[in-house]
Amino acid sequence: MAKWTPKHEAPEPLEGPVVATITGGTILWFVLFVVQVPFYGWFDDRGLTSWVWTCLAGAGLGLIGIWYVRKRDAAIKRHAAARAAESPEAHPGA
Repeated sequence: MAKWTPKHEAPEPLEGPVVATITGGTILWFVLFVVQVPFYGWFDDRGLTSWVWTCLAGAGLGLIGIWYVRKRDAAIKRHAAARAAESPEAHPGA
């Protein structure tokens, strides 16, 4: 069997409002949890309590995601600033 080789170079990854996207998702998971809590008895009677706890877990993991992507964005900006400071245009006499 032949090994797969790409025919062209992979495109650059798309960058968008990552922090806003993760924050929106986290808020959605938390809202879903809050909406389901008053009906916990109904979920418990049908053996569906995992739905409630899944929403809470999604909100908790979303908080970790927000922390992670904010640190990632800060690191990307620091790296871009460092590269701009090292570029030849930044030092015209060099």
